[in-house]
Amino acid sequence: MILTGPEIERQVNLGRISITPFKKSHVTTNSYDLCLGSKYLKYNENMIDVKVMSRYNIFEIPSEGLRLGKRDFVLAETEEKIGSNYFVPLIHAKSGIARVGLFVHITADLIDIGSFGKSTLQLFATMPITIYPGMKIAQVTFWQPVGEIKLYDGKYQHSDGPRPSMIYMDFKK
Repeated sequence: MILTGPEIERQVNLGRISITPFKKSHVTTNSYDLCLGSKYLKYNENMIDVKVMSRYNIFEIPSEGLRLGKRDFVLAETEEKIGSNYFVPLIHAKSGIARVGLFVHITADLIDIGSFGKSTLQLFATMPITIYPGMKIAQVTFWQPVGEIKLYDGKYQHSDGPRPSMIYMDFKK
C-alpha cells in the first residue's frame, strides 16, 4: 500500500517518516520530490575492479551548474536525508529529467526500513547537460510493509554525501 502525499506529510509530522529538510511544497499526490545536493563523486579509475576499493574524488557542484558531457558518469547526493522505521521508501527519477537526456538511477531505489541518510544518485548523461544544486531530480514514495520489521544496520547507514560502491567489502567475508 502506497502512502498518498497528504499521508506522507502526516507521517512526517508524527515523526514516523524523516525528511530533512522538509518542504511542504515538495509533497505531491503520492510522493515527495527530492532535490540534487551540492556534492558529486567521480571515480579516478579507468577500469573498476569490484574486489578492490576504487579511488575517487568528491567535488562541489557550483551554483552556476555542473556541465556533464555526453556519456559522463558521476554519483551525486540528494539534498534531503530520508528514512523511516515504519515505512519502505522507494526512490524514482523524475520523468522530466529523463526527457532531457539525463539518466538518473538510484543506486538503491528500495531503501531498507531503518536506513537513514542522503541517497546516492547515479547520473549518466546521454547528451551534454547542465545540472544545478537544489533542482528537483527524484521523488520518494513510502510503502506500508507487511510482516515482522528488522531495521537496517548496514554499510551505507547514515550516508552524508555521495557514497562510492562498497561492494569490495562483500569479498572480504
